[in-house]
Parts: sequence; C-alpha cells; structure tokens
Amino acid sequence: MQRALLTWAFRRFGARYPRLAVAVLFQVAFLIVAGGVWLLDLYVDVSSAQFVRIFVVSEIAVAVENVLAIAVVWRLLKPADPWLRGDRSPRAALKAWRALAGTPLAFVRWGRAVPFVLNVVPISVFLTFELDVAFFPSFFILAAGVSIVLLYGVFVRFFGLELWLRPALEAASRDLPDGPGMASVSVPVKWKLLFALPAINIVSGVIVVGIASPDDAGLGQLGLGVLVTIGVAFTVSLELSLLLLRSILQPIQDLQEGTARVAGGDLSVRVPVLGTDETGRLAGSFNTMVSGLEERERLREAFGAFVDPGVAERVLEEGTILEGQEAEVTILFLDIRGFTAFAEREGPREAVARLNDLYELIVPVLVRHGGHANKFIGDGLLGVFGAPERLPDHADRALGAALEIVSVVRERYGERLRLGIGLNSGPVVAGTIGGGGRVEFTVIGDVVNTAARVEEATRITNDDILLTEATRALLCRDHGGFIGRGDAALKGKVERVQLHAPVTAAAVNRPAVELRAI
Repeated sequence: MQRALLTWAFRRFGARYPRLAVAVLFQVAFLIVAGGVWLLDLYVDVSSAQFVRIFVVSEIAVAVENVLAIAVVWRLLKPADPWLRGDRSPRAALKAWRALAGTPLAFVRWGRAVPFVLNVVPISVFLTFELDVAFFPSFFILAAGVSIVLLYGVFVRFFGLELWLRPALEAASRDLPDGPGMASVSVPVKWKLLFALPAINIVSGVIVVGIASPDDAGLGQLGLGVLVTIGVAFTVSLELSLLLLRSILQPIQDLQEGTARVAGGDLSVRVPVLGTDETGRLAGSFNTMVSGLEERERLREAFGAFVDPGVAERVLEEGTILEGQEAEVTILFLDIRGFTAFAEREGPREAVARLNDLYELIVPVLVRHGGHANKFIGDGLLGVFGAPERLPDHADRALGAALEIVSVVRERYGERLRLGIGLNSGPVVAGTIGGGGRVEFTVIGDVVNTAARVEEATRITNDDILLTEATRALLCRDHGGFIGRGDAALKGKVERVQLHAPVTAAAVNRPAVELRAI
C-alpha cells in the first residue's frame, strides 16, 4: 500500500516529487523532538511552564536545522534534475541514479557535525540552565539523552529517504546503460544492520528505563539508563545482532558470487538453497534461471553447428522468419575434384570422414575472413560474404579466404586432393525460406548460379580459383595479380562472362577458354 502510494505521488508530481518528498519527510523531526521532550519528562519532574519552554526552544532549534538539512538534500539531488525534466539519455539516467541512490548516505555524512552543533549543544546547554542543575555532570547526561533522540532522527531520515526516493530511483534504473559505471554510493546491508540494530536497542532501552523509573528519578537515572542500554546493546544484544546479520548476508553473498560467475560465462554455477524463506526462494529462482540460461546456451551452440553463428544470433533475436533483404555479396562456390571416384573407391564411411576433415579446415578460414558456410552440398560448399552482416569489402574478403583455403588444403593434402573455387559478386536476396515448420537461411539470385558455373569452369582451365570480372572490379587490393582466362559462355547466361585466375592459384600455360557449362 505504501509503495503504491509513493509511486502514485511520483507519477502525480513528476520532477517535483523528490524535493517535495524530502520536505514532507523531514517534518517528522518535529514529532521526534516532541517525543524526546516527553522522554525527558519521564526522568525529570518538570513544571508545565518548563515543559512548554523546553518544547518550544527544542522545536525552534530543530526547525533551523531542518531548513538547512532540506536545503542540503535538495542540493544533493541537483544532478538528477536533467533526467527528472525529461532527458532520458543513458548519461543523464546514470547521474540521476547516482544522485538518488547516494543522497541518504551523503546526507548522513553531512549531518555528522551540523546537527550536533545546532541541536545537541544548544539544547543541552539550555536544559542545564532551565532545570537549574549543576553543569557537571548534568550537561553531559543531557547531551547523551539529546544525542539518542538525534540518533533516532538520523535513522528515520536515512531509511525514510531510501524509501521515499525509491519510485524515482526505480524509474531512473530503467534508463541506465548496460555495463560498468554504477559506482558504490549507498551503504551495504551489512553496515546498515550493524549500526541500526544497536541503535534500536539503545533507543528502546532508554524509553523502557524511563517508563519503569519513578517520576522523580532524576538525571542520574537517565545517565544510568543510557550507560546500561549502551552496554547491553554492544554485549548481549550484539551477538544476537551478528547471528541475524550472518543469516541474512550469507545467502546474499552466495547470490553475489553466483551472479559474478554467471557474468563471467560460467553457467554451471548453482547457489545453495538454505531454506524456504525469502532468500531461500530467491536462491531457488536463481538456480532455475541459470539452468534455463545453460539450456539456452546449449541450444544456441547446437543451433550454431547447423547454421552460421551470426544467423543463429539473428534467429534468436528476431525469430525464425528473417524477411528477405537485398544485399551486395560475393559468393564462393567450392567443389572437391574427383571426389565421386574417391567415394566409390573408399566407401561412404571414409568419404564422410574425409569431408569432415576437409571442412574442419575450410570453415574456420571462411569465418576468419568474415564469411560463413551457407550450405554443404555433398562434396561442395556455398560460402557467402556480405550477408547477413553487410561488408563493404566482401570481394576482397572472399578472394582472401579462397587463396587461404587453397594454401591450407595443399599443405594438408598435397596433390592427393584438389579444389575448384568460383567467385562471383552482385545483388542477392538474403533471408529464410521453407515451410511446414522447417526453414533455412539462404541467398537467392543469379549471382549464386553464376558462381557455381564459374567453379565448373576451373575443371577446364585447371585453375584452383576463378573469379568473374564483377568480383575483380570490386577488389581494393592486388592479391598478387591476375591472369585473364578470356570470356566464357556459361549455361543460363545470355552474355559471356570474363574470367580471371589469381596468379598464385593459376594453372601454368593455359589458354583462354570457351566453355558452355553443363
């Protein structure tokens, strides 16, 4: 109910909400001071006139301190103003988040000395004279009592600021940029508990002693009550506070360590579930979440084994239907020469093993140069450069990959295995095709067909690599030079296609050819 009310107020008042919230929240100081005067009345028998004078003077001192405190907090909130007024940029959100999250601690740091100077000393001096008691030890006993009231007010303001600024903080956190940048600006839970629990014991103890004391107990009883409650808070109660602290913090620390390991890529981590309380249920939910992430990663890796990792990422982000988009690409079509005879001679098992061994060499080369293996067609491979990721130098990358493939295959197999590679560049439509729940990412266009025909031409020219004039015209690098192979009449093409062979992959003493591809 309280959270809903504060959220409504933030939506209602918008950019004015943080400062209005602070101004309203800090009025609680007047109630706390009134309670402090009543607490004094429990220990010291004061007349009605004295009670009124003490009450008025104390409230005036607190009013002065309250005005300064509100002004200080408003100044601490100033870095959040651009975001509060509509600037939703990550930089503005980060500054707002730091200001809103850090205000409670920054205010307490400011209040270490100011409330003491404006409240404790003046009020204690006034009470000493008003009650007409000896300065020593009465002043110090009264100062201790006033300090306890002040301590209570500090904690109310601190935790109140955390609570009342939360709606704005939640909204700012939604605009935060990913990654580092969220510096430590608030108090860890450990220190909150270590300071708050003894303070609660001290305040409660002083009140209980005052209620249980006779009406004329005097300041000596107040001093004794303060000393006893402080002693109990830091001895008997401290051990219970530490046990409570450990029971709360240990599960949280486990979750922190688990989260850090997940951020580092370790999805096998699981945190211990120590009960069915809130932290236990949180630990169980964390384990379920990480288990889901681990399963998703296995699916992604398995998916990436069947399609290009870049395509897999797009499918995971956009769904299985990738609408066709026109793209300028270079197609690399590769075929193993004489593989049919090899398969007949060695048998299917050896043929598959040879293909897998060969593709283990070839596919990483394609990826290093920015391409991907789009299809494995028996003893052939269709590689694509420029889709789905656009590459302005797709022709250079494709030719670089082809030259490296020829080199690594020669190094591994020598003359026992030769390849033919055809390259062609131009526009294609890239997207998913299929039906009945089964689709595949592919590229469609005349450019693909021409690349296949160019590869077939390598069997006539005996070159390892042939590329079309369309590809050569796009090259920005020399790649060792080229030898012209003349014009070729390719099946399905009205116009003849000019072919070129890279010098480093060209056959020796081969004339220009006239080829009608089959």
